Amino acid sequence: MKVLIVKTSSMGDVIHTFPALEDARRARPDITFDWCVEKAFAPIVALHPGVNHIHTVAIRHWRKRLFDADTWREASNLRKALRAEHYDLVIDAQGLMKSVLVARQAGAPIAGFDRASAREPLAALFYRHRYGVARDLHAIERTRRLFGLALGYEPDLSTLDSGLAPFADSADRTAFLLHGTSREDKKWPGEDWVETARLLAASGITPVTTWSNEREKVVAEAIAAAVPATALVTRSPLGEIAARIGRSSLVIGADTGLTHLASAYGLPTVAIFLTTQPGLTGPRGPYSSTLLAKNGGHVTPAMVVAEAERLLALKSLK
Repeated sequence: MKVLIVKTSSMGDVIHTFPALEDARRARPDITFDWCVEKAFAPIVALHPGVNHIHTVAIRHWRKRLFDADTWREASNLRKALRAEHYDLVIDAQGLMKSVLVARQAGAPIAGFDRASAREPLAALFYRHRYGVARDLHAIERTRRLFGLALGYEPDLSTLDSGLAPFADSADRTAFLLHGTSREDKKWPGEDWVETARLLAASGITPVTTWSNEREKVVAEAIAAAVPATALVTRSPLGEIAARIGRSSLVIGADTGLTHLASAYGLPTVAIFLTTQPGLTGPRGPYSSTLLAKNGGHVTPAMVVAEAERLLALKSLK
């Protein structure tokens, strides 16, 4: 049996789908899985050993150039590629009209959330198989339940395995600092990142940081300038950064996709949430912890490092 997973974005949503895929490949070894995802996140999907082939889309790009010949040519090529695979089933794990549009290109039956469960209820009208899954569950559990219903097994929700394994342990103790995030109100102050790096270095842990744009570069360079022990990684492709995170001893991150990746690796991960709520979409992992700024309070570097040390000690007991 061949199944296509449609989960195009965002990075965190893609990573939240990994446990469902891991459940499925264990419960249904007769199935091969392909995935359709935004091109930018293909290196993340490629980390999962259960994905046979990756199809990429560029929906965000196509929307801006709806009348360009290249847009229609790329969409046509995607349709041909998907139809050539002769999928037995498509699982739309996103539940949006944009994901339905992609899923329909495969020309196979589509399974997804029912009208009461989908993020965009209209999407359910285009599914042959519709399943009800409570909306007040964490996104990871919702997707695990959906896959189980669509493929005929009961996921063991008492365990959580994303199917990712961190890279070989290094003798060096490193902490990757993920200070960059998409919104200004999610960003922890630069001076707090500097103090966190200083506290880590003082305890024998090498801070590591990088950037993906010029504003993040300013913060990364400020950390490295203030704490010379910091390893400053130049701007690199997403796949390389993902691998570098996978070789870390510890990750401290803002509300950003790569923080979810660290949790999926099973690394000690401290997530710092300032104005957003972890709620039903926060990082989940065996050594993952979220520090939340409550009632105008401040998450301090001392609090973050103390929590990081607790998680490191917890993992060392295993």
